[in-house]
Amino acid sequence: MDALSAGGNLLLIILGFCVLIALHELGHFLAARWAGIRVHAFAIGMGPVVVAYRPGLGVRLRSTERIAIARFGKPVARMSDAELRQHGVGETEYSLRLLPIGGFVGMLGQDDMDPSARSDDPRSYQRTPVGKRMIVVSAGVIANLILAVALFIVAFMVGVRFEAPVMGVLPASGAAAQAVPLAPDASAPGLRAGDRIVSIDGTPMLTFADVRIAAAMSRPGDAMDLVVSRPGVDEPLRFRAEARPDPFGGVRTLGVIPALNCTITTDPRAETDVRRALEVRGLGDTGIGPGWTLLSIDGRPALLGDDLILAARASNGASLVTRWQSPTGDTQIEIPIGTTPELLVPRRDEAEPPGSPSRDAHLLGLTPLVEIAGIERGHPNEGVLREGDVILKAGDLPGPSARALVTLVRERGAGPLPLRVLRDGQTVEVTATIADAEFVGDRPQRLGISLTPALGEPLLAGVLSADLPASSLTLLPLSRIDRLNGAPVSDWSDVRRLLDAALRDGVASGAAGIAIPIEVTSPTADASRRALELIATPIQAQEVLALGWSPRFVVNLFDPLDEVLTADGNPIRAISMGFRQTWRMVLLTYLTLDRLFRGTVAVRELHGPVGIVHIGSRVADRGFMYLLFFLAMISVNLAVLNFLPLPIVDGGLFLFLLYEKFRGRPPSVAFQNAATLVGLFLIVGVFLVASYNDVMRLLGRF
Repeated sequence: MDALSAGGNLLLIILGFCVLIALHELGHFLAARWAGIRVHAFAIGMGPVVVAYRPGLGVRLRSTERIAIARFGKPVARMSDAELRQHGVGETEYSLRLLPIGGFVGMLGQDDMDPSARSDDPRSYQRTPVGKRMIVVSAGVIANLILAVALFIVAFMVGVRFEAPVMGVLPASGAAAQAVPLAPDASAPGLRAGDRIVSIDGTPMLTFADVRIAAAMSRPGDAMDLVVSRPGVDEPLRFRAEARPDPFGGVRTLGVIPALNCTITTDPRAETDVRRALEVRGLGDTGIGPGWTLLSIDGRPALLGDDLILAARASNGASLVTRWQSPTGDTQIEIPIGTTPELLVPRRDEAEPPGSPSRDAHLLGLTPLVEIAGIERGHPNEGVLREGDVILKAGDLPGPSARALVTLVRERGAGPLPLRVLRDGQTVEVTATIADAEFVGDRPQRLGISLTPALGEPLLAGVLSADLPASSLTLLPLSRIDRLNGAPVSDWSDVRRLLDAALRDGVASGAAGIAIPIEVTSPTADASRRALELIATPIQAQEVLALGWSPRFVVNLFDPLDEVLTADGNPIRAISMGFRQTWRMVLLTYLTLDRLFRGTVAVRELHGPVGIVHIGSRVADRGFMYLLFFLAMISVNLAVLNFLPLPIVDGGLFLFLLYEKFRGRPPSVAFQNAATLVGLFLIVGVFLVASYNDVMRLLGRF
């Protein structure tokens, strides 16, 4: 069913894209007929003709010209109007072409690729007054804008569901979390989970996408004014923040994520993933599943799914008592708490950004093994490896850390990789496959897996670096932590909790070196136990104490908090919203081009036809109204891009007509040829770059 749904969505968005192009060309066509210009061709797509229709000759595979030549001895394009009437043949061939990447209207005496083409026929393009030609050239853009307004109006009349501009739990290093209050006595620095961004620089933020776009379009060095509505605060709060490039050098961002509602997703395609995620974290027997709604946490009402994260952070490792609305009624469930997967970063001078999957996590140099958090669908390792597998050995490397595994896969190359994994408490030998592809970012993509620290049994991977306390203990990979600070250890949450207590006491005492007893069993034949001592500095202690706690529940199983953007059935309001949204999209498209040239929006963010269709097929999953909204946005983009002052697109042709209007003659053929060549190289170059970006995204490289 998933494949059928995806295929249907793909066909739907391709059809919608073709309709946008067809209406653009229909604008040119109707304007040309109004102006009295003879139109030879109305084509959707480019390249060879697949099927064509011409009045008097009917529907034909390939072009109708060969039929005309066989019947009348010459092509229709060379017949006079009188001959066409005599033979009962239409002047225009309507065709569908092989490549769905555009379209064109062929007019007598006009050829975008050959500016020297001319005709002295009274109905030719050149013999038509300049004013009428301007209307013909701009009619496609006008048609796209009219269509966009119409689609927006329909969407707003019915209502379109968007992610609300409400903040989820924010990364502490993000610009939003460090935003400066404009009234220091009214608010502490930084936005918080649950804050709704009302406006940025005076522009209303109606959706979470609006917030992302505003940040992406901001200029370096220019701080933005944010008006925020905060639950429990009567008056709006004002903050100032400057967006920053994301860690991977892409779009500028405020470092915000959308808030989650309290209901686990009911998307049938995600049901298996929901069940698996709960089982891996020991919650499979609780009954929690799709459609369950979180009602309260430790007796306090839950307003957002993010509240579970905030409650866990303040729990000091104690379990949370939660109440849920299930299909059978209210259910009380205890959610265990664990240490965060991003324990600490090993060194401050490494290239990878914090939180990258190949960045090793540790506590004072005590490094967990790695666990498989996800497996790429369709990869050869699907079915061989499982989510929750803890990697005990890779090739000849025992107890690999995340970084060590990434390095091993990179150096080993394509082919089989023997793995020893801990699966459901049993040691299992499997043979994984390293695919023949390059790495993508920080993920061991060639294994088709994503990694997370294995926070169950406290087994150790290799020590990270010589500047960490555990490095002096010469611990072997796969050693097990048995006791810490005199207390028994059963998992990494115990390690974290006991370290917290010992380090907090050490910091309070003011000691220069904080000694923590640790007992470790080596993975040797005699399983010898060693009594050792970790020595931490106050700075290292503060790093550990600054870490939070997280629930053993995947909050991303909750759906995003969304709301309906609607005119409430008021047609006047819908029309107003439609025109306003169209105008906003026009400005945004031009602004995006400006930011591309300034370098604040990365070239890799460009999308070509493949990318648009791919995004559109996913958009279709969100409902028909959202698809209409998406097509309206694409229609605006087509209008703006077609009216850029570049040769071979409508904007360039319009400039040539302006020149002709004021100078009384068109630009020289030599100039038009040169400009057309430059424009062609620009268009082809952008098309190739955008298509390359599309392919890289589909392969997971971006």
